[in-house]
Amino acid sequence: MTVCRAYAGIGSNVDRIKNLQAGVRALRVQFQTLIISNIYANSAVGFVGDDFYNLVVGFDTELSPTALNDSLHQIETAHGRRRGEAKFAPRTLDLDLLLYGDWVLSTPGLTLPRTDVLDYAFVLRPLAEIAGAERHPVLNVTYAELWQQHLRVGKPSHLTRVPDFLEET
Repeated sequence: MTVCRAYAGIGSNVDRIKNLQAGVRALRVQFQTLIISNIYANSAVGFVGDDFYNLVVGFDTELSPTALNDSLHQIETAHGRRRGEAKFAPRTLDLDLLLYGDWVLSTPGLTLPRTDVLDYAFVLRPLAEIAGAERHPVLNVTYAELWQQHLRVGKPSHLTRVPDFLEET
């Protein structure tokens, strides 16, 4: 397989700093060089709970999309994530494959690009920061343009930037 640029969303609302540091560390071990967005705090979506910290990372990989998704799930599990719980629930570590190059894929358990990219400011804003010039493979619009559209149509976008605590984790 050839090398492909992938982007993953990372979130936590349980012991957020420790879990995000551990998640980024695990990704660095596996993929070495990461492109890392700013970190944002936002309210829990779909349930009452502590605020989340979210960011997006980009990296190059030779893994297939399915193997990469499985690898992300293994990292989550190693850091206390229990699958099978409610979709909207507290998370020690949430790693979501958002994009895999310009692939468009819909299989049980994996959709690319992930619909969260268009649905949630806490995914789109950090993605636009680190991949703003790249184009959504279905809409053929850059992520920077999608973020500006998100703001213009008045979708919820309240995010608070968090000081970086990931340096050399």
